[in-house]
Amino acid sequence: MALFWALAAALLLLALWMVLGGLRRPQAPSATPSASQSNLQVLKAQLQQLDQDLAHGSLDAAQHLIARAEIERRVLEEESDATAPLRTGSPRATLLLLGVAVPVLVLGLYAFIGNPAALSPQARATPGEPTPQQVEAMVAQLAERMDKQPPGNVADTEGWVMLGRSYAVMQRYPEASRAFARALQLMPGDAQILVDQADVLAMQQGGNLQGEPLRLLEQALQNDPSNLKALALAGTAAFDRKDYAGAVGYWGRARAGAPRDSEFARSLDQSIADARAAAGGSAASAAAPAAAAKSISGRVSVAPALASRVAPGDTLFVFARAAEGPRMPLAIVKRSAAELPLDFTLDDSMAMSPELKLSGFANVVISARISKSGDAMPQSGDLEGQTAALAGRSSGIELSIDRVRP
Repeated sequence: MALFWALAAALLLLALWMVLGGLRRPQAPSATPSASQSNLQVLKAQLQQLDQDLAHGSLDAAQHLIARAEIERRVLEEESDATAPLRTGSPRATLLLLGVAVPVLVLGLYAFIGNPAALSPQARATPGEPTPQQVEAMVAQLAERMDKQPPGNVADTEGWVMLGRSYAVMQRYPEASRAFARALQLMPGDAQILVDQADVLAMQQGGNLQGEPLRLLEQALQNDPSNLKALALAGTAAFDRKDYAGAVGYWGRARAGAPRDSEFARSLDQSIADARAAAGGSAASAAAPAAAAKSISGRVSVAPALASRVAPGDTLFVFARAAEGPRMPLAIVKRSAAELPLDFTLDDSMAMSPELKLSGFANVVISARISKSGDAMPQSGDLEGQTAALAGRSSGIELSIDRVRP
């Protein structure tokens, strides 16, 4: 126990030295919103690194929970500071306040979810590692605390996300899914939460990403095309359905954003090699048949029965998708609904991803949607229309917007 408190004191002194040392440096006359945003980016990058360390086994579940709780508290504080009025204060007063507050907060957090007695040899099943019962107790405390929060508080989102990830590590996937669902109620469309929910739903299906998990992944990539976990899982889903070109495309995009020389990057390299080998060593030939068109043109109009529901301020989206394969649009154009009927042309310059282009797929479907909100994400009440699979046709396409999205 004496060793524990000695180590804890040393870590506290190190943290104080880092925090107070930064405050002793010359500061600008006042804080700015851009500084808060920079701090948020650093903290959120630290959260992502924590999750990667947990996934790679560098951290155990208990260490992950404690570290993540502290970082998330700082994220919430920075988000509050970013919207607060600018103010100045005494650096000396700030130093004194932090000198007292940091130890109190750290010790208070540990007293709430920690257990110093767990460090004794008698209390541990494995040296240096908390018992499963201790981890479950900490997660149960977090779950109890979240259940007591009033509904609808967006500030609780990270708590629900942390709870969901904790349950996922414990392989309690139904509970994890319910926690992520609560988080999505507070922040609909958040890409990372969508990906985490897709992951646990797939685990409930025995690792199968098809169906609802894939739909969530596609939604996440529409909102954040560079999300590494979404790209990795979407590549796995494509590989499982033997869409090897699509798998290479997703994994290639993830590889471009992965940290250099990381285990994640090396794993992606191997996955890409496996997909190319499965496609006969030619992902390009699998993804780009000779008959594929480089551009598609046609005319889109509104069915007479729906014409009265179109307002001049509505937004029109016309886009192409692969008839079979990835659901991400291969090309998309955004115009005002006031321009209907509209002659359109879709080509590779309108691609959302360099790996997924119109010229890579011979069999495509053209869709159109009129949005009241102007949001690319489909919503109830949008007006929609879609062609049948074109199978090589590239011009003279007639597309009618003839139904209302339920």
